[in-house]
Amino acid sequence: MFATLTQIGLPIALILIMTGVGMSLRVADFSRVFLAPKGFVLGALAQLLLLPLAAIAVIALFDLQAELAIGLFILALCPGGTTSNLYSYLSKADVGLSVSLTAVVGFITPFTIPLLAAWAIGFYAGAETNLHLPVFRTWLTLMIVSVFPVLVGMLLRAKWPAFTKATEPYISKFSIIVLVLLIISIAFDLGDELWRYMAKAGPAALLLNLSTMLLGYALAKWLLKHENQARTICLEVGLQNGTLALLITTGILQNSAMSIAPSVYSLLMFASASLFALWARRSTG
Repeated sequence: MFATLTQIGLPIALILIMTGVGMSLRVADFSRVFLAPKGFVLGALAQLLLLPLAAIAVIALFDLQAELAIGLFILALCPGGTTSNLYSYLSKADVGLSVSLTAVVGFITPFTIPLLAAWAIGFYAGAETNLHLPVFRTWLTLMIVSVFPVLVGMLLRAKWPAFTKATEPYISKFSIIVLVLLIISIAFDLGDELWRYMAKAGPAALLLNLSTMLLGYALAKWLLKHENQARTICLEVGLQNGTLALLITTGILQNSAMSIAPSVYSLLMFASASLFALWARRSTG
């Protein structure tokens, strides 16, 4: 069941999820970055640079080894997608900035993830490891499951807006169901080793989640001077695409232990983002 879910079910699910992301985007979302360049540049740099650097610091702090370190680092490379858009709306943040970041960064990361993930495997697992990430295959997989479906979703929205509006909520629910099923199957696959890995990776995943949210918020508040943009960047760096990370760790690398940190993080981020949204709404009045 685990092999079928990761090799067949997960890629199909991600294609549907990313098509849903495309359904939420318009061409104008790409041009909007020029209207608020400071917010976009800060948000993009926070996602592409701050998150991986924060992951390296957390890995060093907790002395995570091999698979756990690699899994957490790969997670830090995967942008949040529509989840951050939803929580930006709930938090009364700058939804336009959030959508712009989703649109543009989502097209950059298929090129950065394979290279940085391959570096992480070599660095954390050592030269003698049997773990090897096929860079070209990973890039091609990410293009097939992320970039092309987004373009298809945008085309569907342009041609049949009523259809995309009706189906979008169901795709969001579907993505959560897939993530939960995958986490359950990983737990069964690990068996007795699950709790040992959880004890090691759980605190690190929690610290990465909370520290990046805090850093993103503080940095944006200081440099941009806009509360709604600070909230957006807080959520953009604090909400990662756990399903995409699990596609790499379970689908391509076929390593359940490597999937622990992304799984734990995926559960924790919904709790932290929900608490942040409650605080943001109360403080706005």
